[in-house]
Amino acid sequence: MKQPLVIFDTTLRDGEQSPGASMTKEEKLRVARQLERMRVDVIEAGFAAASPGDFDAIYSIAQIIKDATVCSLARANENDIRRAGEAIKPAKSGRIHTFIATSPIHMEMKLRMTPDQVVEQAVKAVGWARQYTDNIEFSAEDAGRSEIDFLCRIFEQVIKAGATTINVPDTVGYNIPDQFAETLRQVIERVPNSDKVVWSVHCHNDLGLAVANSLAAVMAGARQVECTINGLGERAGNASLEEVVMAVRTRADIFPVETRIDTTQIVPASKLVSQITGYPVQPNKAIVGANAFAHESGIHQDGVLKHRETYEIMRAQDVGWSQNKLVLGKHSGRNAFKTRLQELGIELEGDEALNAAFTRFKELADKKHEIFDEDLHALVSEEVVTPDHEHYKLVYSRVCSETGETPSAQVTLTVGGVEHKGEAEGSGPVDATFRAIESVAGSGAELLLYSVNAITTGTDAQGEVTTRLSKGERIVNGNGADTDIVIASAKSYLNALNKLYSSLEKVKAQGDV
Repeated sequence: MKQPLVIFDTTLRDGEQSPGASMTKEEKLRVARQLERMRVDVIEAGFAAASPGDFDAIYSIAQIIKDATVCSLARANENDIRRAGEAIKPAKSGRIHTFIATSPIHMEMKLRMTPDQVVEQAVKAVGWARQYTDNIEFSAEDAGRSEIDFLCRIFEQVIKAGATTINVPDTVGYNIPDQFAETLRQVIERVPNSDKVVWSVHCHNDLGLAVANSLAAVMAGARQVECTINGLGERAGNASLEEVVMAVRTRADIFPVETRIDTTQIVPASKLVSQITGYPVQPNKAIVGANAFAHESGIHQDGVLKHRETYEIMRAQDVGWSQNKLVLGKHSGRNAFKTRLQELGIELEGDEALNAAFTRFKELADKKHEIFDEDLHALVSEEVVTPDHEHYKLVYSRVCSETGETPSAQVTLTVGGVEHKGEAEGSGPVDATFRAIESVAGSGAELLLYSVNAITTGTDAQGEVTTRLSKGERIVNGNGADTDIVIASAKSYLNALNKLYSSLEKVKAQGDV
């Protein structure tokens, strides 16, 4: 009989620590709803002590999520844990995830604490967490480079103190599968009270081994895997949720575990996270890449046509792939529009948001005869900045680009509700438009990334643009979509400027698991 494997998703916490992947509260709520729809067991919604904005997002997610445990990360200090406890208070099921570094280099160079002090602090942290919940996870940061004897010692003590999940993270992606599996085996065998907790792993992908290490740990006794959608995360990212889940499902003959994940929601989740963060999925990415189920070789094509399983170990439909489906047109009504959004798992807050989205849909339908599901996702994603934060807004744009002449752009923006005009020349129409916007905004931000993707096929397809801006220590992504790529670019740039303008600051944590 197979044992349950807990899928712990940290897209909203560790995934958000990718440069430029910071999300607004509204975006986090959309992702959290999709994770719940996918039947993720635990949603790590953020780091409550990092900022008031992070606390508010966790608290809001805790209010709406009913079919998953909502978790907040906290360093092993009293302030962090109390903030985490308050943030998860509305949750039907809440968890506090506290951590402290255990490797010699981290204890000496970062914490400047002795091993005895680290054990004492960890035990205190679990005690503080118990004042808020019985669901407590303890992580030994940089366990992958920690001494086994010390890991066994600290794990035994935090379990005695009340920890219910013990996480063994490969924080810097240093381990290889056999080595990491042996670490899990040893701590599970040597810790006297190991049978009282769920053993977990959290692997980073610096050597491209995050999924392999996670699966090796499962074979060694881990019963929770911490992962992210699309493998998003700091540096090279985390273990990819879709790869872990589908490996366990596809190789049921080997793995003694099973998940409760609704795999048909994997591709929709991947697309949503990609749109919101601006991190595109590479075409050859396993499971969710555009080419994951494509066959170019004639030999492969012949085999698949004769019998799918000759070259496919999974069905595309099982992970949520389907052909573009025409669902709506210019004559569709408001109710049909709302119904299709619900079928796609898109929930809009209130009639005002629905009416605004429907207006944009009608405008799009006048430009583009065939409206696909992907168009609807992009259309709703335009509302990534709430009206309260929409400091900059595009009113008018005129761009001139002709052979032999320097492209120029004129724009009219509202800035805090007041109209301003700007114009500029540039090396191309998009460059000229950005310069014209900057002549009004004067943000001084540095453009780190400009990316364009076609949402669907055809020359009338919407272009989806991502811009990444940097100012000071803040890095933000902006998104915009339109059948006119220059307008989409302007929307994306202004979206990023609005995020920079927002007073919600994201303060990076001093440690990470």
